[in-house]
Amino acid sequence: MKTNKLLFLLVILLNFSCQSQSKKINGVSFVASRDTISTQHITPVLKAQSNYVALMPFGFIKNLATPTITHNTKRQWFGETENGLLQYAKRFQKENVHIMVKPHIWVWRGEFTGNIKMDSEENWQILEDSYTAFILTYAKAAASLNAEIFCIGTELEQFVVNRPAFWQQLIQKIRAVYKGKLTYAANWDEYTRVPFWKEIDYIGIDAYFPLSDLKSPTVADYEAGWQPHKQAILKLQKSVNKPVLFTEFGYRSVDFNGKEPWDSNRIEGSVNLQAQANALQAIHNQFWQEEWFAGGFIWKWFHRHATVGGEKNNRFTPQNKPAEELIRKLYGL
Repeated sequence: MKTNKLLFLLVILLNFSCQSQSKKINGVSFVASRDTISTQHITPVLKAQSNYVALMPFGFIKNLATPTITHNTKRQWFGETENGLLQYAKRFQKENVHIMVKPHIWVWRGEFTGNIKMDSEENWQILEDSYTAFILTYAKAAASLNAEIFCIGTELEQFVVNRPAFWQQLIQKIRAVYKGKLTYAANWDEYTRVPFWKEIDYIGIDAYFPLSDLKSPTVADYEAGWQPHKQAILKLQKSVNKPVLFTEFGYRSVDFNGKEPWDSNRIEGSVNLQAQANALQAIHNQFWQEEWFAGGFIWKWFHRHATVGGEKNNRFTPQNKPAEELIRKLYGL
């Protein structure tokens, strides 16, 4: 009788573990393109066992001190606009894939958005008005789609720390038109200084933490590198009592990819497919079993699956690499 009770308890625990795992956000960051999308573009995402996509409309500014954001124009790629977002999202929703709407800003010449900072109060006011128009366009679109998550900004550290009152008011304006869950995509070295985590639903982190200086780290090397970062994340999580969401995570298939994982500028570099797979295995090992961790969105996934990635590609995408097969396995658990 005692043995039967122990077996019964073991089955319950195993079922609970499986259910907890299956509820994670297993997402991909689906890159906006010039084109509409169809079943052929969605099928590879489904094969990867992804249950969420981040869809990323764009606004553009000329330089880091420019206060005006251009968005939703005919000059942009279709996928970067409101109509593109709606078309992409509805196609994915037909396949029961959930949606995070995650607007981005692009600074001319690719300068880092975290450094956007105005040089006068007048320009701060113009930026705030322009950003409000930009973000509410997509909050309303997210509401019309019943998208599960809306990201109120992506890697905007100087804007956030210099104008906290604006962000508090913006969150209220967004909640007036959108009733789903809110997050903000803080850069890995920014997230501890975001002042409004208690006002939104997820602690969002673009998780490009430095993990190892080795040329080709093992899974164990990456996991060891995660320990101080994981403890810092958990400390914040406990203080604000919100789940953590990796709004972006990913690694290039290149040597030394754990040293500065955020670096997308190095076109040169030896292809290292194993290092990419090891890093993805390690992040999954460290986070996906934690109850306080909501899941994440791998960076990044292109719509023309057959023509991207591959064994000679040293960029972030896992497509047509061993990493894609690994993601399929991990997301399918």
